[in-house]
This record gives sequence, C-alpha cells and structure tokens, in this order.
Amino acid sequence: MSFSFKPLWMRLVQEDMTKEQLRIELGLSSATIAKMGKGEYVSMEVLDKLCSRFNVQPNDIIEHKKEQED
Repeated sequence: MSFSFKPLWMRLVQEDMTKEQLRIELGLSSATIAKMGKGEYVSMEVLDKLCSRFNVQPNDIIEHKKEQED
C-alpha cells in the first residue's frame, strides 16, 4: 500500500506556495517533506497540520495508490 501527495503538490501550485514555504509555516522537518515527496508514511500529526492549514479533509491532500501485483 502506498500513498501519493500529488493533490497536496497541486494545491501548493494553485496557491503559489513552495514546499519550503509550507515546511517553514507548519514547522515540518526537511526529512518529512522528503518522505512526502517519496510517498512514504508520515505521522497523523503532520496530516492534521496539513488539513488544518488548508481547511480540507485528508482525501483532498493525499490519495491511495494501489500496489501493482507481480
């Protein structure tokens, strides 16, 4: 199971905001931003901060990607 933050990245473009600006505003580490860029797991606290910042539900900033079977 994996997740994509593509909806979040698209929202940043719409708001003319960089990942670095988001990182600073929410007090996130650069490692957390890197994990999000790779579709890796982040804490519920991070998701809560993102949802609160953009006033959205989790499905508005992340999407589930079904794993391909071998």
